[in-house]
Amino acid sequence: MSLLIEDLTKKFGKTTAVNHLNLKIEKGQMFGMLGANGAGKTTTFRMILNLLEPTEGKISWNNEKINYKSSQIIGYLPEERGLYPKLKVSEQLIYLGRLRGMGKATILKEMNQWLERFKVPEYKDKKVEELSKGNQQKIQFIASVIHRPELLILDEPFSGLDPVNVELLKEAVIDLNKSGTTIVFSSHRMEHVEELCEHLVILHNGSPVVKGNIRDVKRSFGKMNVVIRADFSLEFLDQLEGVQKVKHTKEGALVQIDAEETAHKLFQLLATKGFVRKFEIEDPSLHDIFIEKVGAQYE
Repeated sequence: MSLLIEDLTKKFGKTTAVNHLNLKIEKGQMFGMLGANGAGKTTTFRMILNLLEPTEGKISWNNEKINYKSSQIIGYLPEERGLYPKLKVSEQLIYLGRLRGMGKATILKEMNQWLERFKVPEYKDKKVEELSKGNQQKIQFIASVIHRPELLILDEPFSGLDPVNVELLKEAVIDLNKSGTTIVFSSHRMEHVEELCEHLVILHNGSPVVKGNIRDVKRSFGKMNVVIRADFSLEFLDQLEGVQKVKHTKEGALVQIDAEETAHKLFQLLATKGFVRKFEIEDPSLHDIFIEKVGAQYE
């Protein structure tokens, strides 16, 4: 069972929003979709949900085309919040749960469990407009998962949340994934994708520029970072062969290098200049890869 996206293309007039995208997302995966604004993430999600018709290509879940009948197995948290502000939280969730084919008793049971988990049980009798943006986000999340979907699509789920609520939501997403839910989410925050996902795609102008297993993507990048803390000036690092980029900090420097051999030479050189407090080789970050593939203008 998998989500299969084949040669997916969407054009709006002369503008190509998604350009020949091919992805296979296996059941139970947590899959990250990265890209700047306008990269094609939300348009892809809307085509998966059958809200937009592709110009070319096809999408299937478990070898079947997604349609209105599939709605009960899919959950969707849109980037633009879509709750009814004048309705009470309980009324909202009962209404949306019934649309998914759930019975009222099941909805109430799921709702109460989720409200307890998110530490807001007292909000069920409050109107949505009375809640903060962060708490509205929690309610919207509950609405997207209350029917226990097989496939969950989250469009920028952590945007606008404070750190405490980000952790609450992340834990919920991880637990849903452990229970077998296939999760696809977009984010501007590289660290969230790095922390949660094993596989990803980076979109740029509607086209995939990187895709695959995150570990393999990092390995194939061909560069690595070195964290250096030293009791002497590191200004000379900018001129060294094999050093791609240097970011100077108060404590030392973060250096991007082209190969392990450069790291060895760098360490030997530093040892001749004074006391080195820290010398640590790190894998390239998704941020490094994203900036190189998408362009420095994103910064």
